[in-house]
Amino acid sequence: MHVLIWLFVAVAALFAAAHFGAFSGRPPGDLGVREGRLKPPSTTPNSVSSQAGLWPDHPRRGAAAIEPLSAKGDGPASMARLALIVEGMAGARIVERRPDYLYVQFTTRLMRFVDDTEFWFDPAAGVIHVRSASRVGSKDFGVNRARIEAIRARLNG
Repeated sequence: MHVLIWLFVAVAALFAAAHFGAFSGRPPGDLGVREGRLKPPSTTPNSVSSQAGLWPDHPRRGAAAIEPLSAKGDGPASMARLALIVEGMAGARIVERRPDYLYVQFTTRLMRFVDDTEFWFDPAAGVIHVRSASRVGSKDFGVNRARIEAIRARLNG
């Protein structure tokens, strides 16, 4: 019986810690576009980047790679549509929005984990590059990749 009480207390403490942000991590200070590049993907398997190939020595270059999003002609119009899609997604909060750039924080409901996601319209390539990474931990069980693919499907639909 004592084991069940301790188990209950431990689970309650875990959820209380999550509620107060213990698993949200700190926002990266180096996001944004620099010289036509988003930040490299994380070295852990919890991120994806359409620009992963720009870092040939990166240990997860191949595993982190994801295709950029189609801009379908007008980049700023595609970015505005993208922002509307993202605003309707669970746990999304737009932190920065410009005609060519969007930074979104996605927070999971239960444990309050935060993923930082960036979208940048590259006018030279005519595509929207993307980078999405979890702040804490090393695995995300494919959540960042699945989220980007869901956004792609809605943007193309």
